[in-house]
Amino acid sequence: MFLDITMEKNWRFVWQENQYWGSCEPCTASVFSTQVRSGVVAWKIGTRQAVEKAVREGQPLDRFTQMTDYQKWCIKQQSRPKAGEKFAELTTAAKLLQWVQTLKNELPDFVFSVNGFGLVPRTDKNGNPRLDKDGNPMMYRRRKQENIVHLSGLFMSDYDHLPFPPQELFERTRRKGFPWKVRLAHVTSSGFGLRLVCEWIPEIGRIADNQYLQAKELAMLDVIGTTGKHVTDNSCINADRISYCPRLQDIIYIDEDKLFHL
Repeated sequence: MFLDITMEKNWRFVWQENQYWGSCEPCTASVFSTQVRSGVVAWKIGTRQAVEKAVREGQPLDRFTQMTDYQKWCIKQQSRPKAGEKFAELTTAAKLLQWVQTLKNELPDFVFSVNGFGLVPRTDKNGNPRLDKDGNPMMYRRRKQENIVHLSGLFMSDYDHLPFPPQELFERTRRKGFPWKVRLAHVTSSGFGLRLVCEWIPEIGRIADNQYLQAKELAMLDVIGTTGKHVTDNSCINADRISYCPRLQDIIYIDEDKLFHL
């Protein structure tokens, strides 16, 4: 049995300022535009790509280790009981790679498959409700599968570690006969992946069924022997799965009308 996909009128999907504590709020076209144009988002993604490239190519890492943000992060890691000792034993490259993974994880995120989550009380580490200044429970829209109120009719697929430019894979979705209507396509924060946001086809089945057949369809369009296969990220099969915010420059295609409205 599918969840209700009745749409609210003013938005289609939700977003979070931070995946760990952010409330899932309506993502209008204006909100989306602000996030993809954010200088903080651009810095985090650009820094991640620069660090990973430097490590991969054996370049000097001094320019990164001198960054204030990195140094503050290292101090925090070293102060953690037990874990701090293990952290201190890591190589500089390993520390930097962990740091940029943290930068990625702190990006704003979108939940494209969900139109709305229900309100639940915030709790402390012991599970007790947090109260506001008036003594009332602090409520927020928690990103949890069982807390979904409405689905959006969209689904997301990630194609990671592509051996060719992500733009090339997107072009295959433009060929005649590709059954999914693409609403958004962008390069992922690694620089080597493609994220597709498409209309879910109920006749095919669940989100996971749509993702599987889409991956199969794209792999079948490959020139035999060129790449072997494309791998879709299986962690995306749940409706509450997040999609990290891209930079504006990483957006390959966007259908602004259908992405934000029916």
